[in-house]
Amino acid sequence: MAKCLCIDASGALRRLGFLVLLGVSTACSDKPAQETAAEARVEQPVAVSAVIVETRPLAQTLVRTGSLRARRIVRIHSQEEGRVEALPVYEGDRVEAGALLVQLDDRLVRAELKKAEATRQQAEQDLARLQRLAGRNLVSADERLRAETALRVAAAEESLLKTRLGYATLTAPFAGLVSERNVDPGDAVPRFAHLVTLVDPQSLVTEVSVSELVLPGLQLGDPVQVRIDALGAADITGHVARIHPTVDAATRQGIIEIELTPVPAGAQAGQLCRVYLPGQLQPRRTIPLAALRQDPEGEYVYRVSEEGRALRTPVRSGVSLADHIEILEGLSDGDRVITRGFINLSAGKRVQVVTPPEPAPSQT
Repeated sequence: MAKCLCIDASGALRRLGFLVLLGVSTACSDKPAQETAAEARVEQPVAVSAVIVETRPLAQTLVRTGSLRARRIVRIHSQEEGRVEALPVYEGDRVEAGALLVQLDDRLVRAELKKAEATRQQAEQDLARLQRLAGRNLVSADERLRAETALRVAAAEESLLKTRLGYATLTAPFAGLVSERNVDPGDAVPRFAHLVTLVDPQSLVTEVSVSELVLPGLQLGDPVQVRIDALGAADITGHVARIHPTVDAATRQGIIEIELTPVPAGAQAGQLCRVYLPGQLQPRRTIPLAALRQDPEGEYVYRVSEEGRALRTPVRSGVSLADHIEILEGLSDGDRVITRGFINLSAGKRVQVVTPPEPAPSQT
């Protein structure tokens, strides 16, 4: 009987040991699962880029648009009536100073000039004869005076016809481009008819309107940057050539004239250009434009708190300065605002500020 009890006891012990081992095994298998759940409950920070807000003196660049025009432009008109015998230039032709533009029929004027020359020669001979006779007191002073007057009239008539003859040949007053041709050879033109137009392509300027608040900060000769849309994004050097002395009473705008120095190849009158005027330096608190967010509630930024969390901070913005924007209200110097990493970012989330990656070098 005792032996049986012993066997039963040992069997119970064996069964007890098996249960203990089973419990230990189960506990060991449950521990990694609990740790994994705990780790899942730990909040993972969002990787972001941030900058420190600071106030520094900055100038707002003013952009004004205008159209190019040639300051030096001449409309060639006829000062004599007649038939056009020659007009060797067309629109777009480049001519040198003194080159022939228009030749009018001058045969009638030449004939009148020959007649005037003969009249002047006869008046000279008459005066010479009277002067010889006056030495012998054979003519009166009145006769000699009338002869002198006749000579002066004949000489004036000859000079007039020479001037009219010069009007028949029209030449270029300066080197430039022909922009208009309004007649053709064979056309009969009256006096003061517009024949051709000549422009100087090296005298391109543009006029832009600026506020009366900006005018006091501009001086003649100040350098500015100009961009011509038709020529791409290249900056062209210009300078303030003229400041108009009056301001429009309705718009409070004044006119300034910008001259290109030098004129780039391909620039033409009539093209659209943009003038970048430097503003006055003023202390401004700015942030990168990428940091500013906007929704129906207004403008805001994500500010990084001391605990490393993203705080939605309402702000009021000012002027744009290239890739930065002025902040008038909502931030202080030293605040850190997030500029990148907005995916999965919301107010109160934990963030980790990392250095943005360097841009990859461009392939040439």
